[in-house]
Amino acid sequence: MALKHHGIENLTQFATELVCRSGEEALSYYGKGEHRIKFDENLITETELHLTELFREQLRTNFPEHQLFPGDQENGDYTHDGKRHLWIYDPLDGVANFQAGIPIWGISLALFDNFWPVFGMFHMPATDDLFTAQAGSKAFRGEDEISISPQEDISNESLLLTFSRFHQHYHSTFPGKIRNLGCTAAHICYVAMGRAEAAIIANESYEDIAAAWIIIEAAGGKMYKMDGSEFIVGQDLDAQRDTEHLLVASPHTYAQIHDSLERIS
Repeated sequence: MALKHHGIENLTQFATELVCRSGEEALSYYGKGEHRIKFDENLITETELHLTELFREQLRTNFPEHQLFPGDQENGDYTHDGKRHLWIYDPLDGVANFQAGIPIWGISLALFDNFWPVFGMFHMPATDDLFTAQAGSKAFRGEDEISISPQEDISNESLLLTFSRFHQHYHSTFPGKIRNLGCTAAHICYVAMGRAEAAIIANESYEDIAAAWIIIEAAGGKMYKMDGSEFIVGQDLDAQRDTEHLLVASPHTYAQIHDSLERIS
């Protein structure tokens, strides 16, 4: 069943309903981590396995010829049949927040057609936020269109979102506020809606960033490698994880933000 046979509307409806259903299932586990330990790995494993199996079952039922990254992915020859469609699903981003009962976590889902992006979505069940975008179109939070900050210069009111061990990797002269909220896709979506000027992400899997990459692109932002080149998810899916640090920002402020960061050897 090729994309033209189903249509983007049917595929988007399937994805939206499933990601929201996954959110409802996840809420039944949310905040129920063992309080006597810092991180309840058993709760996270149980939740991720349950959500992944739910997604696999629904995908097999509705689109049995589609592939799920990375396990079902065939090596990258072009195909003209249904196997050209690749879903990238992350059942749980922000796992430490999730198990501790902190609401900044969510579920990511993206669809690629022969390694070209079709759409991406990120659902935060605890805050009832749904970020969506079709590739080459607009980005939305719910029904409201979103876009990156229009500012062309960073200031002491600018916000940079980072990963947890940022201070071990960078000296910074960034003039504004630096925060870690504990969820990569949420960081990227907050940049996409103009709440933050930039985000630095490190050593994330493609499941973590594929949907958010589509959203930030549609909102007018970019993901950059630290050498200044643009990062594009579909170019190297066989690697399954990008080990480079990435800077998510507006094309207007990327250079200023990059120049405020000095990598520690």
